[in-house]
Amino acid sequence: MPLTQTSAAQTTKGIWLMVITMFIFAMQDGLSRHLADEYNVYMVLMIRYWFFAGFVIIWSMRASGGLRKVIKSAQPKLQFFRGALLALEVMVMVIGFVKLGLVESHAMFAVYPLLITALSGPILGETIGWKRWMSVGVGFIGVLIILKPDGGVFAAAAVYPLLAAAMFALYGLLNRYVARKDPASVTFFYTGISGAIIMTVLGIWTLEPMSLEDSALMLVLCFTAMIGHYLLIRAYEIAEASAIQPFSYFQLAFASILGVVAFGDVVRTNVAVGTVVVVGAGVFALVRAQIVASRKRR
Repeated sequence: MPLTQTSAAQTTKGIWLMVITMFIFAMQDGLSRHLADEYNVYMVLMIRYWFFAGFVIIWSMRASGGLRKVIKSAQPKLQFFRGALLALEVMVMVIGFVKLGLVESHAMFAVYPLLITALSGPILGETIGWKRWMSVGVGFIGVLIILKPDGGVFAAAAVYPLLAAAMFALYGLLNRYVARKDPASVTFFYTGISGAIIMTVLGIWTLEPMSLEDSALMLVLCFTAMIGHYLLIRAYEIAEASAIQPFSYFQLAFASILGVVAFGDVVRTNVAVGTVVVVGAGVFALVRAQIVASRKRR
């Protein structure tokens, strides 16, 4: 039937947009790691968020109702906290890139969907079945394999990607919570504005001149951030989130390749095995969530 064909075509397009977006985000991670190696991480992220906030404002002005509509939130304090939390999560993750590398940071960060599953009960009041709880347990076994307490990446630096994963999981749950009262346009606006405010407070004191080459890389980072967020928005506009969300794991693959090629990161056996376990458990949890949601809609 034509409707099914159209839906399938849109889903395919959404998947490709998600994969391309994850590639862009992985390249951004590499640029962020390089710039944070050379300059204060607060300054790097402050400039990045200035551009992002500008993009959000322009996007909102062109949307139906303009700025006046997106500023009006039913829960402004929670929206501001959610946006600031994302900015701080990015900051913690970039520090992890510098101290631990792209490969191992992303391997441990991949646990965030399982944290969302574990926390959706107490925060959103959702019922989590035993199969999804089992996936959470398996995922954390994968994290232990990655950490390898008897002498792998288990070090103080490991706390950065794990903390970032917990922060991003809370951010994801808050996205779902605020969506009950605010439209996506309001949430998107507060994401950019509150992030820019919090990073300016932290980073304005660290401003310093950048070399011409690094200034060019900073511009690339900022513009690709805008492109990446635009493509992500388009992906979720044309395809169901449940169909394209599992493909977000491509960022892990792309970032790992970049880490090995550009930064000389090493993919340890325990990291590879643990990552497969974590990602497998995460995909299982996503699929189970889709099945449960589809049953409720019947």
